[in-house]
Order: sequence, then structure tokens, then C-alpha cells
Amino acid sequence: MLEMKNVVKTFGHVTALDNLSLTVPKGAVYGLVGPNGAGKSTAIRHLTGIYRPDKGEVTLEGMPVFENPAAKGRIGYIPDDVFYYPGATLEEMRKFYKGIYPKFDDDLFARLHEIFQLPSNTPIRRYSKGMQKQAAFHLTMCIHPEVLILDEPVDGLDPVMRRQVMSVILADVAEHGTTVLISSHNLRELEDVCDHVGIMDKGRMLLERSLADMQGNTHKLQIVGDTPEGLEILHESASGRLKTLIVRGQAWEISTKAAAAKPAYYDLLPLSLEEIFIYELGGVNYAVQDILL
Repeated sequence: MLEMKNVVKTFGHVTALDNLSLTVPKGAVYGLVGPNGAGKSTAIRHLTGIYRPDKGEVTLEGMPVFENPAAKGRIGYIPDDVFYYPGATLEEMRKFYKGIYPKFDDDLFARLHEIFQLPSNTPIRRYSKGMQKQAAFHLTMCIHPEVLILDEPVDGLDPVMRRQVMSVILADVAEHGTTVLISSHNLRELEDVCDHVGIMDKGRMLLERSLADMQGNTHKLQIVGDTPEGLEILHESASGRLKTLIVRGQAWEISTKAAAAKPAYYDLLPLSLEEIFIYELGGVNYAVQDILL
């Protein structure tokens, strides 16, 4: 289990993390989402031991991560902007990783070469952005990390390679029980692969639970008639006689209260992760605004 407990991090007068607590269950695929500036990348740099928290603690299986080679050796990390030594080729980076990580798998490296088909003796700096991201996956998956932390992992990849990379990650989860944390703005892709989600805002954890619980606790109610009483409504809009309500609660409870209002029509629909994200962050106040020039 990977954990952050009441972590505070400030940069000058800016509080990047404000008593942030986060729990990634062992073997889970965890999606970390939030608006720009929410503190996601700062949180990731704590989870990977790059930053020392001002307050609080960051642990892997109870061990502190910062300045702990034993903990860091179990973590694989692919940042949004990947880094390689100037002039290094993929083959030279393979040797470098092999010297650092005792579990580096040369057989897996060869199998992944059939997937990514990257030139081994061309300096990686000459690769395109998408090819550099593929190289990062090619190398990192071969260390067999117990925890894999990814910051915008498929940014810059074409649709076919995005699906291929996600397939490689999920195959590793299925075979080795790898714990994965993914930070991404592509909520549609996260919804397909994650079983736990944390929504951050302004350096705090706004909501954290399994995706099934999250989607089972927030619904879209479309109704023609009076607004039912006793509902926890996050947002309400109307198009003619049809009202659309975003409601927090269990489906059976919402349906019971909707039926009690004796509407001409009603239907209860599940919300996507993107819709949950928008309405948890303030609904219409976070939605796209019209601007008159």
C-alpha cells in the first residue's frame, strides 16, 4: 500500500499540498485527477521520493519513501517530460537501467522491442516526443516495479499506441499484481482502466473511493414534473419541461423519491467519471463559460 498522510508542501508563499492524504491499495489501478494546479504532480514527486514533505509522511508498505533506496527500488516512475542522458541510445539506457535495477528483465526487453520497434542505436533525443514516451515504457516495464507511477502516460502517443501501452500495463497488473497510480486529464481512458479514483483540488483530496462506489453514489435524474423532495442535488438544469438533476445518493433511494413526486416521466442514468469530476468541483461554476467579446 502506498500512502500519504496529512502531507503539507509549500513553495514560498504558495501552499501546493494542504494536509493531503491519499491511499493507493496494493494491486489497485488508481486514477489521480484534478484541475490544472491542483497539486497532482507535486503529490507524485512526494510519492516517488523526489520531494521531502514539510509535514506529514509518505510511505510504501509502512516504509518512508524519501531517501530510502529500498523503497525507491520498488517504484517505477514515468514523468510527463521524460529525461535521458544527452546522446544516450536505447541500448545504452538498457545497460544503465540493468546496472541499477537487479530485476531488470532482458527477455521482456526483447519482447517489448517487437511491440515498440524503436531504433536501438539512435540517440533518444532524436526520437519524436511519442517515441521518447514509448522508450520510457520500454525501459521501465522491464524493471518489474511493484509500484508503477505514471504522470500523463499516454500524452503524445497515437491512438493505436495508447491502447497498446495500456494493454502492456494491465497485463503486468494481471500477471504480477503491480500497483499502478495514473495521473491524467483523459478521464475517458482512466474510466476504462482504474478501479480507484482520487479527485484533488487546491492541494487537498476532495474525494477518494473505488470507482464503482463513486459512480454508484452520484446519478443523473431526468424528470418531467415537480422536483422531488429530500434529494441532495448537486446541479439542476432544464430544457423545456425536462429537468436534469445531478443527485448524490443510492439509485434505489433516488428512484423512490422520484416516483413519490408522481412525475409525467423520469429516468435515472449513471454518470461518467468526467461528469462526476465536473460536478464534484462545483458543477456549473466549473463548466465552460460563454464569453462575450
